[in-house]
Amino acid sequence: PLAKARATAMLRSMIQFLVDQPLMLLFGVLAFGYAAGRVKIGGVSLGVAAVLFVGLAAGSLDARLQLPEIVQRFGLVLFVYTVGIASGPGFFASFRRRGLRDALFTISMLGVAAALVALAYRVLGFGGPRAGGLFAGALTNTPALAGVLERLRGAAHGDEKLLAEPVVAYSLAYPMGVLGIILVLAVVRGRWKKELSQSKSGSALDVHSVRVLDPAACDRPLAQLQREHGWHAVFARRRRGDLVTVMNTREPLKVGDLITIVATPEEIARIVDEIGEPAEEQIELDRTDLDFRRVFVSDPSTAGRPLKTLQLLQRFGALVTRVRRGDLDLLPDPNMTLELGDRVRVLGPRPAMKDVAAFFGDSYRALAEVDVLSFGLGITAGLLLGLIPIPLPGGGTFQIGVAGGPLLVGLALGALGRSGPVVWQLPYSANLTLRQIGITLFLAGVGTRSGWVFAQALHERGAIALVLAGAVVTMATTSLSLIVGRKLLRIPAAKLFGMVTGIHTQPAALAFAAETAGDDGPNAGYAAVFPFATISKILLAQLLVEALR
Repeated sequence: PLAKARATAMLRSMIQFLVDQPLMLLFGVLAFGYAAGRVKIGGVSLGVAAVLFVGLAAGSLDARLQLPEIVQRFGLVLFVYTVGIASGPGFFASFRRRGLRDALFTISMLGVAAALVALAYRVLGFGGPRAGGLFAGALTNTPALAGVLERLRGAAHGDEKLLAEPVVAYSLAYPMGVLGIILVLAVVRGRWKKELSQSKSGSALDVHSVRVLDPAACDRPLAQLQREHGWHAVFARRRRGDLVTVMNTREPLKVGDLITIVATPEEIARIVDEIGEPAEEQIELDRTDLDFRRVFVSDPSTAGRPLKTLQLLQRFGALVTRVRRGDLDLLPDPNMTLELGDRVRVLGPRPAMKDVAAFFGDSYRALAEVDVLSFGLGITAGLLLGLIPIPLPGGGTFQIGVAGGPLLVGLALGALGRSGPVVWQLPYSANLTLRQIGITLFLAGVGTRSGWVFAQALHERGAIALVLAGAVVTMATTSLSLIVGRKLLRIPAAKLFGMVTGIHTQPAALAFAAETAGDDGPNAGYAAVFPFATISKILLAQLLVEALR
């Protein structure tokens, strides 16, 4: 009894200390949450979502253990805006490549999920706020949960119990929201094993030397020839006689030319079949006259501009042969827009390489800096957009709030790239850092502010029912998405796996899909639907709350 009394007194002292020191509470939740998120059980980890559960555990100890509300709102704005900035170019570009199909597919599947949640509402009899939280948790989307909280905030009038209702449902449904997708994908993987195992070994870029032998390939400029044949490649070097130069696609080839081609192995093989034969001599390794190096794009004057407007060939006699964005090598084309943080591989005369590096900036330190002017203006515009009332059918209005406004503005500005001297894009590394900080702050704030109510809810009779309902919504939506995408839309298996994880906006499932497929198909599919899915979930979750209130 004495030891128990001492332990109780120590716990009370610790709780009082954390109540008096909210910064200690915040960073303690972040640290322990991050550590818990790295623990893998059966090869699966919760990742950053573990911060929410650690926050819930901390908040459940005492009703006073709550972080200030500004913590979660500030974190949310950082997260959704940086996601929008990064996704903007791909979001609008997708309209040119079956974007309408992908959008309708995403919205339809999420509509099915919303209908399943409404059915569970009828069967189990829980309230509208919990329906919104169940929808967000089963589809593992934190911005949707944030949208629900923003929607309820005006009606709650400080009622923390009402605001905790969707968080409780989200927390109960989230674990199976992650595991359910992976379980369904694991089952389907066995049936689609043959197609998934046909990894695009040529998806990585390669470079080969080729000797030109076909006279028919030498009667017009190389650029025209490339357009006619649809070659997706970069022609880098040319050796004609003893002279080695950077390839100028405005000039035609000549029989006997030795050229280097940067492309996927499959594309290189196709080009070789049409113009000549592989060369035994590897001139791509010769750095006597021409040199190559990777350079960071850190100068704002070069970011947000198409490559063709930089006129590298005219200025320096140089050529960009590859662009590394994050962990992915991209094949450049004249219309590609460079972003801050890109690493471009440049080929050019040795004396010009120093000037080329200075032109792009090539400063790692500059990439860690954020243009506070453009960042602040973008978020301000997003917050203003979130305040605009949007009419609902049948009367009433709703606002997309801090969860939707900054996201939509981020998408638009990310696609725009720059406005005169103002560059809207963020350096890749800085974007990821701000995004991580934002989501962890939001989860820590939401978790601690809802922990006490969540602890009480676990003892309620309907807790297990909510867990099961969330599992049904998750697995049914995943299964239907795979069936419709495969049987009706004929989407390739690898890309479909990515699209399904994008519909759920679930990075853990995306990692599983990418490992399963062995190529970049899942990543492409995820990027194609992620913006549609995020926006749709934010709106659908709020509509569920209104319709079922």
